[in-house]
Parts: sequence; C-alpha cells; structure tokens
Amino acid sequence: MHKNFRNVGQLVYGRGALDQLGSILDPKRTEGEGYFVFLVDDWFEERPLPGRLPVLAADVVRFIDASHDEPKTGHVDELRDEILSERGLPSGVVGIGGGSVMDLAKALSLMFTNEGSSTLYQGLDLVQRPGVWHCGVPTISGTGAEVSMTAVLTGPEKKLGLKCEWTPFDQLVLDPELTASVPTDHWFYTGMDSYIHCIEAETGRHFNAFSKSYGDGALSLCREVFLDEGAGRSPGNDEKLMIASLFGGLSLTYSEVGACHAISYGLSYVLGMRHGIANCVAFRKLRDFYPRGVDEFDAMVEKHSVSLPEGMAAGWTDGQISRMAEIAYGLPHMWDHAIGPDWADEITLDRLESIYRRL
Repeated sequence: MHKNFRNVGQLVYGRGALDQLGSILDPKRTEGEGYFVFLVDDWFEERPLPGRLPVLAADVVRFIDASHDEPKTGHVDELRDEILSERGLPSGVVGIGGGSVMDLAKALSLMFTNEGSSTLYQGLDLVQRPGVWHCGVPTISGTGAEVSMTAVLTGPEKKLGLKCEWTPFDQLVLDPELTASVPTDHWFYTGMDSYIHCIEAETGRHFNAFSKSYGDGALSLCREVFLDEGAGRSPGNDEKLMIASLFGGLSLTYSEVGACHAISYGLSYVLGMRHGIANCVAFRKLRDFYPRGVDEFDAMVEKHSVSLPEGMAAGWTDGQISRMAEIAYGLPHMWDHAIGPDWADEITLDRLESIYRRL
C-alpha cells in the first residue's frame, strides 16, 4: 500500500517572516480557551528573540532545555497534565527551536487530546485523535523535524516517534535570520543530518521518484553550503540550508532512513548524545553501507575543520554496547529500507556490537 501522508498545512518563508507570527495566531485564538503555549529553546532565554514573539498575557511560555537528547515521554506527559489542569485546552502550540523543541511541540499538540501516557502512542498510527493546532519555527536547519510526520521521543524502553497523519505542523514559519546565531559546530552537525537523510533515502529499497526530486534538491544545496566554492557561513547559505532541511525531510517522508539513523538512535538512547553529532559519528564509520556518501562527508569535515570524537568505544562498558545494539536492532523499518526484507540474515546483534566498537 502506498503512503497517504499529510503535509504541512501552510508555510511562510523569508527573512523577517517571524514578524508575521502574530497575524497568523490571532484568528486561531477562538479555539479552546483562547491562549497559546510557546515552547522556546532556552538558548534564547536571555537573547532578543523572546521579545519578538506575539505573546499575550494569557499565553504560556516554557523555555526548553534542548542541550541533550530528544524530548522524553515523561516530559511531554508532565507538560500536558500541568497545562491542562491549570489552564484548560489551549488554542495551539508553537515550537521555536531545533529538532528537539519542534518534536516536543508536535507531541504535546497530540497529547492534549489523547489520554494516557505518550508511551502508548510510540509507533505508527497509534494516535487516536487529532491534536490542537500547532506551528513550527525552526531556529537551526537540518533536522527536517519542521516537515516530518514523526515526533521523536525517548521513553523508558525505546526511542521511537509518534507517527500519524496529525503529527505534521499546521503552519511553518521559515525565517533564515533565526539561524544566524547558531554555533558553527552545531550548524555543521545539524546540517549534516539533512545530507545524511538524503543519502540514506536514495540508497535504500523504498527510494522513488517523489523522494528523489526532493532529495536531489537537498543534496545540491548541501553541497553548495558545505563543499563547493563559496561554502561556509553566510546569509545566502543560511537560506539554502533552511530549504535543504525542508526538502531533506520531504525526501525521507516518502522513503525512509537507514543504517546510520538506526546506529545513532542507540547512541542517543544510551549515552544521551544529540542527534546531529550522533549521526556524524556513526556515518563516517559506515563506509560499507554508504561508500560515496562517506567520502563526500569526510571532504566536508576536512573543509570546515570540524572535530569529531574518535575512540569513544574504549570508554564504554559491554553492557552499554549491548544495549545500543538492541536499540538499533529494534528498528526493523530502517533495516528493511537499507537492506531488504531479509535484513535479519545480515544484521545481527553481534554485527551491530562490532560497529559500535569501531566508534
């Protein structure tokens, strides 16, 4: 059966687009109890951005620590319960930040209208009811979370997203000015997430013309930003990378991620490693899966003098490595895309442990 996915409802793009957020939210304030929940990366707490937001007296603003791994199911549940008990149902949720904050916003939107713990909904099409209206405002480019139909959460037993037709944002505000202050190392790690999305999408068995059209565009933009003449930080490249992130997310929506994301999920779950750098650490050791992609990735690393950790596995326990392998093995949809329906004949726990020991 073919995917029948819901895309983002509306999108505004361009420098200064954030200033339109108020006029976008105002008509929605007739829903629920007439207030909005703003989830903002706490990196901005002492910076000018919060002062530009159209926050009214009744609105709720929460600054979110996104310095570690993906949002946790427990945090989603606590936020939902606290806000509902104090304020009732909001008009909507606005997520302002990187992939973790946007995933938290998507998950919180769904959990406002679905009972029980968010752990019950980790998987495909388990959510019972549409969430409240929600808007994404990315402040870093590469994750594709702004357009993804998945809200990735780490739970007590697994790292897995809430994935359904109601997960994608109803509105996106893409303002390249908001990414200008991203530290260079995070700019690179997160930008590589978009690059890796496209390499994984195009090298697996679910690749198709829809995915290719967006993936080719994203890869071309990534090469301009990270590899070609004129590569590096600039306003023009901020614009290109923001679109590469959007296109990369759309490419994998109708294809799938593969071996790198499976391995990185183990790193994030066990070590709390942030998704972007976890992908980079894993990808450069997966030449047997992505030989041309790893060659190009290494050239980008060298061009931008990026330092990636080496020899980490020497400090890990056998138990940690075994748990990472179990997490990676428990993502059959990724391995099915990367290898095929008989993937378990090739991917064993022992092989996965050997990959982690190379990191």
